[in-house]
Amino acid sequence: MSRIRQNFHEDVEAAINDQINLELTAMYVYHGLAIHFDRDDVALDNFSKFFKKCSDEERDHADKFMRYQNKRGGKVVLKAIVAPQNSDLKPIDSMKAALDLEKKVNESLLKLHELATKREDPHLTDYLESEFLDEQVTAIKELSEYITNLDRNGTGLGEYLFDKLTLGEKD
Repeated sequence: MSRIRQNFHEDVEAAINDQINLELTAMYVYHGLAIHFDRDDVALDNFSKFFKKCSDEERDHADKFMRYQNKRGGKVVLKAIVAPQNSDLKPIDSMKAALDLEKKVNESLLKLHELATKREDPHLTDYLESEFLDEQVTAIKELSEYITNLDRNGTGLGEYLFDKLTLGEKD
């Protein structure tokens, strides 16, 4: 047992490991989407860059949780990452899948926050609030707006223009 462990319950440690796995799963899903949109027969470069950035952010979140786990005297337990069900999606479907995934990650963070509150762990609740919760809400809103605009623009040329004009502005 770690000498630095203090006010860090085993169920909180296990929940953080579950969060790490979820963040790594999201990274894997987003990376698959990034590669899909980079294909020559799809050729939506800014979709690819957008999902690559999402993948990198999820990896960073997993890394933050792993470092936090170590900082609190916990043990990181990595689990198998489930392969994405379908990374060969149309642009609007990929954004809908991303929105569902971000909502799932957010729900998991809220449950972790609830558990930390129940276990009277103010350090973890502060960490979640300062590092993750607002970012999740912002990402969920952004994805919803992208879905609205993709739906408005339609397929084909509309997707191409969204790639160039909306996602291209992100660079």
